[in-house]
Parts: sequence; structure tokens; C-alpha cells
Amino acid sequence: MNQFKDFMIIVLLVAALVAGVVVHEWADAGIILAVVLLNAVFGVFQESKAEQAIESLQAMTSPNANVRRDGKVVVVRSAEVVPGDIVLLEAGDVVPADLRLIESANLQIEESALTGESVPVNKQTALITDKVGVGDQTNMAFMSTNVTYGRGVGVVTGTGMATEVGHIASMLDNQKEMQTPLQANLAKLGRALTVLILVIAAIVFVVGLAKGSESPANMFLTAISLAVAAIPEGLPAIVTIILALGTQKKWPSRTPWCAGYLQLRLWVARKSLPPTRRAR
Repeated sequence: MNQFKDFMIIVLLVAALVAGVVVHEWADAGIILAVVLLNAVFGVFQESKAEQAIESLQAMTSPNANVRRDGKVVVVRSAEVVPGDIVLLEAGDVVPADLRLIESANLQIEESALTGESVPVNKQTALITDKVGVGDQTNMAFMSTNVTYGRGVGVVTGTGMATEVGHIASMLDNQKEMQTPLQANLAKLGRALTVLILVIAAIVFVVGLAKGSESPANMFLTAISLAVAAIPEGLPAIVTIILALGTQKKWPSRTPWCAGYLQLRLWVARKSLPPTRRAR
């Protein structure tokens, strides 16, 4: 339904309704509706391709975890870690879940995503009896933070939305979604073009009536035809296609050095989609 919320598309739908009901030009109304529907179908198709590319990027950048199960250390995807698992950490790892540390050898973890502190935190295993904030829980390792030095072992205490990062994500989900700068600029451009075209069509209609060379019905149909021809109804689809193609060209690259670049492109691609269709 997002394809029909664009201001230009709404104007075209109104034009089709007027052409069919008021002027009784059902052929013109059918052509306008066909163009609108084709544009919507094409836009949905390209958005789905962009989402598939984003999922591919997510799969490529998804970190793995070293987990001790049945006495053996196995490598699993972070999404497969469950509470109670024993996770082994070393420098360069991304913490796959919230962990209660049981072993620490000079372990340091960078937690700027949670606390805003860029200096890595020294971790230890001693019990903390006082109620402290996230930044002072030195016997915990939190999901999506980065191990910068040393090694450690921890027991998974929470995964997914049950982690500290998950709590932040749930709070963000409850906030009102806002348009990205790209969406806002496109909407502003579409409204400006549509208003300008409608003004020109109205001028043509008034001038034609003033001359008296055509009947009001014919001039009205002429004005509608002018507006339909001038409105760039394909603009949303064209922008979607360009963004989708750009996203798809990035994900086949699998060289080790591009992991950080792929994460950046993933963020850009998600920002370019409508908020309700963003991949989680």
C-alpha cells in the first residue's frame, strides 16, 4: 500500500476517477489506472529485491560464536546461541549475547554502543553485589560489543530482545518512525512538481474556456491529459530501482577486507527503504 501513498499517485488516481465518472472517458481512465498499477507492481518488485540484497549483506556480516557444547568447542552463528551456552571470547570477537563472565584473562571489551565510552573496559569475574549501571557491570559482557584484548569465557544470560541492546531496540521501536532525508526530499520534490503541473493544467483549462474554441468537457479532458502526461509517476520506482541495483552490486563482494564497508552499505541501504519495510 505504500506505493499508493505518494502524492503524485494520488493525483493520478483522482484524475482517473474524474475521467471515468465525470467525463465518461473510460478508456483514458483505464489507461491511467493501468499505468499506476504497473508502477506499483514494479516498485514492490524492486523493493523486494533490495530487501533480499540486504538479507544477503546481513548473512555475510553476521558474526559467529565459539561455543562449548558437550565438551567440544563448536562455531555457530550468533543467532543460534541460547541461554546457558558457554561462549569463548578472544580479541576481535563480537559478543553474541549477554554473558556472565566466569573466566577472564586480561579481557577488555569496547562498549561504546551501550555506554558511549570509547575506552575499552577491563573485565573480571568477581561477584558484584551493589546495584550498578551497565557501564559498571565489569563481570558482564554485553551483546554487540567488541572484544579488543585478552580472552574470556562466559555463560549466556540473555539473547535477542532479552539483552541490553534488545532493550534499547524495543524502546526505539516504540518511538514514532520518521522519514529519512532521502524520503523527505523525494516527497517534497513530488509535491512541488505535482502542484506546479496542476497549476499549469488549470491555466490551460481557463484559457481554453476564455477562448471558447472548445467545450468545457473537452477542455477539462485536455487539462487532465496534460496533468497525467506531465506528472512523473515513475519517479518513486526509478529511485527504488537505482538504490536496489546499487545494493545488489555490493553483496557479491566477499573479500575479507570489505566487512566493515559491507556493514556501512547495509546501513545505507536500510535507510533508503521505507521505515515499515526495513529489514530487522
